Amino acid sequence: MGHLIYGVAPAIRINDRALRHLQAVVMSKLRRNESFSYEWHSEPDVDGDDAINKGGEFGSIWISQSTSLYFSYDKAPDDAFNMAWLKLLSETVASTGRLRLLPEPGKTEPPQQPTRRHLRSAPGM
Repeated sequence: MGHLIYGVAPAIRINDRALRHLQAVVMSKLRRNESFSYEWHSEPDVDGDDAINKGGEFGSIWISQSTSLYFSYDKAPDDAFNMAWLKLLSETVASTGRLRLLPEPGKTEPPQQPTRRHLRSAPGM
């Protein structure tokens, strides 16, 4: 599982492949100075809040140009981006102002077991 850590908040565990796609969308939005929320609600590739033993099934954070984020992965990506997934995520956040991990289009195999990855917001930045 990956982690999305916002400010001093704990990490949000996110499947590596999913986190890589989210990172691409997040960075694209921030390059255009666009703010948005990231929300999760029991998605299979999101395991919730690291600060809670059971994990938070729902959460929301605000991401803006002033947010310092840190993405961390255990290993280098070894697969290509799913362009249909990037388009779906980008169109959804553009139309709603909310980014949410949607199922990967065209994926028929069961989800991989999560491995450790991190997206953190660096304090004081």
